[in-house]
Amino acid sequence: MLEPPGIPTAHLIAHLHDTYGLRAAQLDFLPLGADVNSAVYRAAADDGRAYFLKLRRGPLDELSVRIPAFLAEQGVEHIIPPLRAAGGGLWTALEPFTVTLYPFVAGADGYEVTLSERQWVELGATLQRIHAAPLPADLRRALPRESFSPQWREQVRGYMALVGETYDDPIAAELAAFLRANADTVRELVETAEQLAHGSKKSSADFADYADFVGDMTREWVLCHADIHNGNVLIGQDGTLYVVDWDTALLAPKERDLMFVGAGNLGRNQPEERDWFYRGYGATAVDPAALTYYRCERIVQDIAAFCEQILATTGPTPDRAQALRWLKSQFEPHCEVEIALLGARF
Repeated sequence: MLEPPGIPTAHLIAHLHDTYGLRAAQLDFLPLGADVNSAVYRAAADDGRAYFLKLRRGPLDELSVRIPAFLAEQGVEHIIPPLRAAGGGLWTALEPFTVTLYPFVAGADGYEVTLSERQWVELGATLQRIHAAPLPADLRRALPRESFSPQWREQVRGYMALVGETYDDPIAAELAAFLRANADTVRELVETAEQLAHGSKKSSADFADYADFVGDMTREWVLCHADIHNGNVLIGQDGTLYVVDWDTALLAPKERDLMFVGAGNLGRNQPEERDWFYRGYGATAVDPAALTYYRCERIVQDIAAFCEQILATTGPTPDRAQALRWLKSQFEPHCEVEIALLGARF
């Protein structure tokens, strides 16, 4: 959310005091993230400590809080666990939001800084520990499982049927014009993801050995963060790397996370970055068809989400304008779309 949600600062400060016993001397809204249902703040306590306050509109996905708490308890480093409220809970309610609180880590995300060799190795090692985490039965049952759902592909087909309309809103008109100009590419992304999700063989010899793609991908299900892009890798001022934002955690093939490495949305897509990452992650067999599926599906999901955000509202708001910029950037040379479709075109 790029604009404050409209809750008076005094109400937030009072809530922190009543539920966490925290005396906040100052509360600053942080215009971060693409999620229009989440707002974040930096809270400065009167003892000099700083905290990261997150508000989530609507029902809370409890796993987004329970998972980092569990991983921290397992000794997984480079995780920022939530702080417990006075009653012991990991979150509190402030209608229409759910409140979670974390230690504040001053630093910059992967969009603002370039990860060093050491940090890439740390990232690889951290993801390997996440994938190998021995989930207790209750967490494993509660976690959603990869379903290869056609939801996003169907939504994009629906939006593509609307791009020929005339829009008075300038941002919506620009979005429609951009999608018309890139209709063939969007169609290829959707169809590639669709074919791979259904286990269809590609025409290339490289895919000829995948008799049942979904069967191959579901042999091993691991805990996945599922959204390891630059914005969810935080580098503290002391150089420590953290993996943040667990809103999309699920059980899936490990490629669900590994597809971000070298995909245009993590790092600078340099060959050495991949080498450094896997030095930390360790030797592992990676399914190239799975990477292609997840990379195409991720872009399809982004197109659907950005179209909904832009077409469901009007006006020159920062969130809508930023959504259009993010969408268009994926189609630039050597970025997400080109990299994703390379796996389908060789």
